[in-house]
Amino acid sequence: MTTRYRVEYALKTHRRDQFIEWIKGLLAVPFVLYSQPHGVFEYPPSSPELGTSPPGSPNPVLIKAREEAHRRYAEILHDVELMIDDHIAHQNDPDNPFPSKLKLLVPSIGPFFTRLPLEAAFKFQDRKRYISSRRFVSPSFNDVRLILNSAQLISVTSTTPGSTLQLATFDGDVTLYDDGQSLEPSSPIIPRLLDLLRKNIKIGIVTAAGYTSADRYYARLHGLLDSIAASADLSPIQKRSVIIMGGEANYLFQFDPSSEHLLSPVPRSEWLTPEMLLWDDRDIAQLLDIAETALADCIKTLNLPAVLMRKDRAVGIIPSDPSIRIPRESLEETVLCVQKILELSSAGRNKKVPFCAFNGGNDVFVDIGDKSWGVTVCQRWFADGETGKPIKGENTLHVGDQFLSAGANDFRARSVGTTAWIASPAETVELLDELGELMGKKMS
Repeated sequence: MTTRYRVEYALKTHRRDQFIEWIKGLLAVPFVLYSQPHGVFEYPPSSPELGTSPPGSPNPVLIKAREEAHRRYAEILHDVELMIDDHIAHQNDPDNPFPSKLKLLVPSIGPFFTRLPLEAAFKFQDRKRYISSRRFVSPSFNDVRLILNSAQLISVTSTTPGSTLQLATFDGDVTLYDDGQSLEPSSPIIPRLLDLLRKNIKIGIVTAAGYTSADRYYARLHGLLDSIAASADLSPIQKRSVIIMGGEANYLFQFDPSSEHLLSPVPRSEWLTPEMLLWDDRDIAQLLDIAETALADCIKTLNLPAVLMRKDRAVGIIPSDPSIRIPRESLEETVLCVQKILELSSAGRNKKVPFCAFNGGNDVFVDIGDKSWGVTVCQRWFADGETGKPIKGENTLHVGDQFLSAGANDFRARSVGTTAWIASPAETVELLDELGELMGKKMS
């Protein structure tokens, strides 16, 4: 790989979510025009049209600037909302050969499963984050990310026919619990997940952690599993509406109150999709062999304090000592290097077996499949009992933190359902509270 190609590839792979950056750029214009940072220092105001106010009263300069900024932000997001509606109309019209206006402005934009009421979402977040009141800090990447989350929640809980939330899937580390930790009984997330079950919403935990036995998943999720088992107001059907999809899309476990570890493994023959049945074991082994060699080369080239770990459906590197922290840049470099080697290999070019190379925070793994397949399995597992139809993308919400870094594995879920991008378990709590409020009941 030439140096120029390597740099161009890295820049493309590391780019931030272009849609969020684009919206952020649009909001920067009214911030520059209306922020009035000098208003902080010019009080009492000197302009004759504003008059003077007694000390301690609200600054009319800042009030006027805030109202104007709020109005312009809301107008811009309303216009983006209309562009999304137009984009959805284009994607639903196979006879229309022309791209939407949004596709022309943001070429990387993908499909939308629902409308996104961005104006209403902005007004909600502005009441929480006081975005319009800021004079020196413009609307940020995180502001826009949270606005998009709120818009998605509003959409999946709206009264529009067919928009009812039926399935919520969650990443594990950094989403339900801190990286490398477990979901303890004291976690505030647990009662909120139980509330989803009471509302007959199915739950799938789609994690990169690839364990072949139930005891390992119980160790990570015992707080939730014990709470479900002990709940007196959940019906047996509601309790069995929880599944664990491990190794991205390789191991399925269902809640089972009669099992020692409250989980029972589900044979692959019962849940593999027709496409996954075509994944040949020889192709899987070949791809993992190439990945293992590439990882070993990265350990040597970057002098990583790491060792290889091979599993039946994954291969990766982990710290040689649990107390060691591998630099993020080294992890990202390893992901990009291994991913490109696999894409250019014969096993990668034939595209018979999908894979996902990702930075796990202090390790790097290559898994067979990715979270789009994991979420798809959840949708099929909870298919309608009468029609046999899987849960649709517009009725699915995947919550995760990996949408930005190299090989971000939650990003793939965007192709099969709606998503919410969080940055910590605390944000997951806020998201579930917002979801509960929108569904008619906010957890105390």
